[in-house]
Order: sequence, then structure tokens, then C-alpha cells
Amino acid sequence: MALDPESQRLLDLAAAANRPAWNSLSPQAARDLYLSLRPPAQGPRPAGVTVTDRTIPGPGGAVPIRLYRPAAAATDALLPALVFAHGGGWVFGNLESHDVLCAQLALDAGIAVCAVDYRLAPEARFPGAFDDVVAALQWVQANGATVGIDASRLAVGGDSAGGNLAAAVAIWARDTGGPRLRLQLLAYPVTDAVARTDSYRRFYDGFGLNAETMEWFFDHYTPDKASRVDWRVSPLRAASLAGLPPALVITAGYDPLRDEGRAYAWRLQQEGTLADLVEFGGMLHGFLSTPMLLHGARRGAAICAAALREALVLRAS
Repeated sequence: MALDPESQRLLDLAAAANRPAWNSLSPQAARDLYLSLRPPAQGPRPAGVTVTDRTIPGPGGAVPIRLYRPAAAATDALLPALVFAHGGGWVFGNLESHDVLCAQLALDAGIAVCAVDYRLAPEARFPGAFDDVVAALQWVQANGATVGIDASRLAVGGDSAGGNLAAAVAIWARDTGGPRLRLQLLAYPVTDAVARTDSYRRFYDGFGLNAETMEWFFDHYTPDKASRVDWRVSPLRAASLAGLPPALVITAGYDPLRDEGRAYAWRLQQEGTLADLVEFGGMLHGFLSTPMLLHGARRGAAICAAALREALVLRAS
């Protein structure tokens, strides 16, 4: 499929801006630059959503979370919920970087969303981010009713590194008797930190996220290369993917991570887990959080919201 014209325009604008490569920056400088680019890409938060910030206990200290809820929902209603981990290569991103996407999912699906501001690398290396998302899921399971969440109807999700964390947390929940999850929403997830697929070679550079930046991310999050075979880093390498919650896997056609997202969906299917793979053939990595720039972002968010609504609201039993 040809590159979408809006994606090409986005690449042209980035080239004209001549911004430094992520992997040429310090982690803090990369965080600052990333956040400076978010407002024009994601636009304003949609109306009709109430938002509450708070902290919860975590293994490394307090973990900030942001709770989204449709304003039209009754104040005493217990809503199903998505626990969401943002992307950013485990190095950048926060509650602000994916604020609009989380609000849109809450509004369109008619659910609560709990966004997790997990610890970032290199200050907190693996398994810090994973442990924080586990802690958030456990907190929602134990305390959901106090914040208007029905803990019997939960999903996990995220994009890119957040998709990696969501996939790994779903495996953790299966193996530890954690909450019974009804959906894992995985947008262009990192699923294998060891192998480099054909899409890495095909989209090595020039399409937004590039292969060298991915190596920079891995070196910050998992500098011990031996740890990269751990299923918490590479869920595609888990011994079994059977018995996991249904999945919606979103991939982008012009993305180094495309093939490992496909491989994860296919392996889920092969091992008996219901998994839908939706590929936006003309899109770039990270497209879901750019609704002001890409029509694919708006369509993609609508598909994600529909899947969440079906899994959490319509299938109530």
C-alpha cells in the first residue's frame, strides 16, 4: 500500500523542521522535545469528559494516574475500565502526551480510563515500568469501586512501549491469578526486543520512528541485553500465549514494528486466543495520538473505542 498523503506531509514537515534525532539527545532533552510536539498533533481534550489526577502506591514510590470518565455517566455508576500505558520507548511520554487519546476512548466507549504515569528509563530501568503498570492494575482491581470503576470489567492497553507493557501485564495477570481481563488493546506494540524483522530493514530510516532510535530505547530500558529475552520485555518470546484475553492489535504499514505486531497477533490466534489484527497500511508509527494531523488517527481511535465498548459494555456477563 502507498504511504498515506497525510503521512507523507507529516514526514515532509518533520524534515523541514530539521529537528535532532531522538537518539542524539539526552533522555530529558528528548522528553522536552516530545512534549513540545504533542499539543498541535493531538489538539484539545474533547468536551464531555471528567478528569481526576491522583497517585497510588507503587513498588518505587507513588505512581501518578489520571482517571477519565464520561461526564454523562451517573456519578454513582460503576463503569468498566481500561488501564492504559502510554508509548514513548519507555524513555519519554507521560499523562499529557496521550491525554486526548485516553479522553476520546473514555468518551466514545462509555468507560473509565486509568492512564498510568509509570517510571521512565534510564532512571528506572526494566522492570520498573512493568512493575508500575502491574501495581496500577492491582490498585484498580482492589479499589476500583472507590473511584467509580467496576473491577469485574477491566481491559489493559497501550501504544508502542505501552503496548509492550499491556501485553506483558496480560500475561502476568493470567499467570498470577490477577484480574480476569476482557481485552488487551495493543497499538503497534513492541513484542520482541531481540530479533529484528524485515520491517526494521524496510523502514530503517525516513519514516518517523527509525531503527537507531529503537536501539536507543532498548539501551536505556534494558542495557543488560540478556534480559531482553524475558517475556516482560519480549512477550512474543513467552512460553505460551494460550489463555490470554481477546486482543485487538493495531499495526501501521510504514513502521519498523509492523512485523512483530503482526507476529504477535498471529501467534495469539495459533494458540487459541481470539485476536483481531487491523493494519493501517498507509500510516506511520504512533499515528493514533495525532488526530489533528492524520485521518487514520481518528478512524483508529474509533475502532479501538468500538472494541472496548463491545468487550466491556455490551458483553456485560
